[in-house]
Amino acid sequence: MSVAASERIRISPLARRLAKQAGLTLEALAGSGPHGRIVKRDIEAAIEGGAKPSPSESAAPTHREVAVASPPAALADDKILALYDKGSYELLPHDKMRRVIAERLTLAKQTIPHFYLSMDCRIDELMRARERMNAASPADGPRAYKLSVNDFIIKAMALALQEVPAANATWTEAGMLRHKYSDVGVAVAIDGGLFTPVIRHAEVKSLSEISNEMRDLADRARKRRLAPHEYQGGTTSISNLGMYGIKTFDAVINPPHATILAVGAAERRPVVSGDALVPATVMSVTLSCDHRVVDGAIGAALLGAFRAFVEDPVRMLV
Repeated sequence: MSVAASERIRISPLARRLAKQAGLTLEALAGSGPHGRIVKRDIEAAIEGGAKPSPSESAAPTHREVAVASPPAALADDKILALYDKGSYELLPHDKMRRVIAERLTLAKQTIPHFYLSMDCRIDELMRARERMNAASPADGPRAYKLSVNDFIIKAMALALQEVPAANATWTEAGMLRHKYSDVGVAVAIDGGLFTPVIRHAEVKSLSEISNEMRDLADRARKRRLAPHEYQGGTTSISNLGMYGIKTFDAVINPPHATILAVGAAERRPVVSGDALVPATVMSVTLSCDHRVVDGAIGAALLGAFRAFVEDPVRMLV
């Protein structure tokens, strides 16, 4: 089959992968999808029917098929070690956590079509509200709290997902999971990796409840004492590197989420207000989106709703 003929075959990525694994000849398959597109059920039917590839197809896949189905492999360990002199490095074996993180992030980048949206948020009102609310906190006891900027971010993201429910979703092959609640995961760095404990139903919790729950989860995450149900699931994630002075960055989506919000440092910047240049506290955020679930307009609406909440924090108390 020529490259030109291969170009004309309409086939879904999943069906192409299944066909390659089964050794099927694409030009011999009939498509039952829209416009004759070959889909998963066509591959399954061909396999059940005993379809086999021709010898030429099996021996010599086309250039286009190789390019689509055979991504370059990573360098083998012996190839990497050969680049460095013996004694110039120390080999530290991967622990289970690092291997799981590596596998999940590789899977995310290979299977999730990421795109990114960035926005600046003025948070002067948020900073003033935080100061007043912390001043009003009891000195100690069960009702005591100490709000962080991150607590406002969690609440704002939870409420934004309720305003833009199309973004509060997860992709599955069977259909879209539209979530009723905003379960927000928050990345917590620990020695050797990270955990993402989840604040469940964050949209209905007060800022003080979110703050105290997050503090407890983060403390137990650093001690590796979280139960699986406390860090699995969720509908979105937040990764905040502002405390390290990072201005902007793009975070990798944590499967099965469709979004993750990367939060940079809040800093004083000159901004235009009317015809005047005034100082303001500005925080840059970047939303990573799974394009299978969240289109550009939906992602923009979600980020806009988030900014509206953090710039007018009184709305979070209603």
